[in-house]
Amino acid sequence: MSDKKFVILGREIKKGEGTVLEVEVAKLHTRNSLSMPVIVERSKLDGPVLLLMAGVHGDETNGVAIVRDIIRKKLNKPKRGTIICIPVFNVFGYLNQQREFPDGRDLNRMFPGSLKGSLASQFAYKFTREIAPLVDYVMDFHTGGAGRDNSPNIRCVFQQEKTLELAKVFGAPFIVNSNVIPKSIRETISKMGKPMLLFEGGKSLEINHKVVSCGVQGALNVMKHLHMQEGEIIIQNDPVIIQKSKWLRAPYSGIFQSVIENGSMVKHKTVIGRISDPFGEFERKVTAPFDCYVYGLNTAPIVYKGDAIFHVSMDKK
Repeated sequence: MSDKKFVILGREIKKGEGTVLEVEVAKLHTRNSLSMPVIVERSKLDGPVLLLMAGVHGDETNGVAIVRDIIRKKLNKPKRGTIICIPVFNVFGYLNQQREFPDGRDLNRMFPGSLKGSLASQFAYKFTREIAPLVDYVMDFHTGGAGRDNSPNIRCVFQQEKTLELAKVFGAPFIVNSNVIPKSIRETISKMGKPMLLFEGGKSLEINHKVVSCGVQGALNVMKHLHMQEGEIIIQNDPVIIQKSKWLRAPYSGIFQSVIENGSMVKHKTVIGRISDPFGEFERKVTAPFDCYVYGLNTAPIVYKGDAIFHVSMDKK
């Protein structure tokens, strides 16, 4: 950033200033307005603009807790540059503890949005036009959905060198090569040429303190790397790099039990789960088809044949 004015959502943020802005999401049928808080902190020194966001899916509470803790610990007050925090992006979904917007749409499949589209599309359009162009880097915090529990991991496109570098600095246990999904926030940010990290950890409608701690430390590591905060970058262990991955699917229907710890490395033919019937007459073991890391698993007590049950690496580095 240079000495030019920094204006966001129609408000100029001067150097050394912090403020909370309100973005109107919708007018309710009760005539009340529903708004999304945007917390902006600008240093007295020039530097990059970093966006930290969570709650794109309303039931993914771990991400919300990560950004909350960053604010609570005042890590969003940079030594250089500007940090924008959006702890709850999908306010509607968060209030209802549901993944989707009220119109039933996945907000993360509505970008870059449309001025005259659905409610979710109009909201995506506002973000794309008024916030996204101002930022240099983005970190988006997510949680496993549909009963899936994710070991903390960073997802990015490995061919994007700057993004991969930031992923390694973040320090999550796993770094996963993940193609950009059409009409997602990540696609919109990527087309603008801005590095973006997508963090996944834990499961929906749950607060996992280890996941939250990993997300906060990772964000702080990236801030230090960008010289927005001071201090030493802390990475507990070298991350596992996953170039390719797949979901192992249930070979039978029945009561499902995982018998391994999420995030662990398993050898070929190791028993990793069991599927049985409720009558005590049928039980089958699920074994690892090859040496792999398990970094995501299904927590549903009952599965049908073909359901995804273990997310595993197909290579290990």
